Amino acid sequence: MSVSTAAVDQSVCAPLPVLGRDVTVPLVTGGEVTYAALDYAASAPALQRVWDDVAAYAPYYGSVHRGAGYLSQLSTDLFENARGTVAEFLDCRDDDQVVFTRSTTDSLNLLAATLPADCQVFVFETEHHASLLPWQDARVSYLDAPRTPRGAVAALERALAGRRDPHGPALVCVTGASNVTGELWPVRELAAAAHAHGARIVLDAAQLAPHHPVSVRDLDVDWVAFSGHKLYAPFGSGVLAGRSDWLRAAEPYLAGGGASRKVARRADGGVDVEWHESAARHEAGSPNVIGAYSIASACKALAEEGFDRIVARERHLIRTVREGLAEVPGVRVLSLFGDDAPRVGVISFVVEGWNSSHFAAALSAEYGIGVRDGLFCAHPLLRTLLGSDPQTQGECGAPEAAPGEKSLNAIRVSFGAGTPDEHVERFVRAVRELVRDGAQWRYRTEGGRCVPAV
Repeated sequence: MSVSTAAVDQSVCAPLPVLGRDVTVPLVTGGEVTYAALDYAASAPALQRVWDDVAAYAPYYGSVHRGAGYLSQLSTDLFENARGTVAEFLDCRDDDQVVFTRSTTDSLNLLAATLPADCQVFVFETEHHASLLPWQDARVSYLDAPRTPRGAVAALERALAGRRDPHGPALVCVTGASNVTGELWPVRELAAAAHAHGARIVLDAAQLAPHHPVSVRDLDVDWVAFSGHKLYAPFGSGVLAGRSDWLRAAEPYLAGGGASRKVARRADGGVDVEWHESAARHEAGSPNVIGAYSIASACKALAEEGFDRIVARERHLIRTVREGLAEVPGVRVLSLFGDDAPRVGVISFVVEGWNSSHFAAALSAEYGIGVRDGLFCAHPLLRTLLGSDPQTQGECGAPEAAPGEKSLNAIRVSFGAGTPDEHVERFVRAVRELVRDGAQWRYRTEGGRCVPAV
């Protein structure tokens, strides 16, 4: 029975078609191989459906909210309908706003610009820099890395209970899935803790939304931020969705056309401005209609595929990678919450005796596998995970090591709905061969990167 069930799962959970799936790359050892894109956590390949939808719309592209012509009206409808599609994808509340931005980073900086006076912000040191750094103009409390989900909730409760003004505005910022370990965070429990202490919470869903359903209502978060380029949608667009009151009360994120409803000269020579109260208040300038449409297309594609199927197949890929790495001597997978923690397809590790930049370069040059090495824009978290046990220097140095500091960098493999089984199987085989036999080529440091020596 178990064999039959596995066979059915594999047949119904084929990878979603993505661009680049047939691209071949040269190997330094000779010949070519189909490229294995295993850096989804940085930017996922575009879904073929998204590309097709954008291509079909492109001849009808026109200015948004600006013109009476047919193409302008069509583009405006497309843009606003995209807003509704995203709201449905996120299961937003009826009075929530969906603001289109450039990225997760832009979304969180926008929210930071709307914080009420004297707002206190609480953020774990484990966050990506996009959600760690925007709050520096506020009163921000950085919380130490927890080692269990329950410990994260307890640490937040202690911090909120001890805040200077228990009745003043407060915001908690937390990731849904770590961009380093892939581990899922207890978002619903953290939201409950925040609300019990009169605070609001924003969810960085950049690594969560491509892998799992995100419901604003079910998680009971106040805002969600994510990026299109991690959700299989190119063209540099992002989303901030959630409660509208702080957004309406704040000055526009950018001043300019589109954000303003009425502008008039004053007798003293100045200018009076009446700003929009809708999402347009924070969308000054000509909007990125293709970026917004690509996000909406990706949301529809993922919803129609069904996250149950996406999650089931990804668990199979995660198991393949983790079990494969566990069999290779000298490989240490990085984790906060332990081996049994639920996670998405993001796994970081170090290899004894290798500099991670060198290892990643060999994976690319000798096997056609694209992964990420470094500190992954999460420097405090990586330093906590690597601790005082930095990896031994290999042939190539790591560009992110500070003067006088040993190399502290790791390797990250990440995958998703478009990843074929062969890519993760090739990756596991390549890790095994590199550790056992060493690199077949010589490498050197050039411009801060490890590259094959010619």
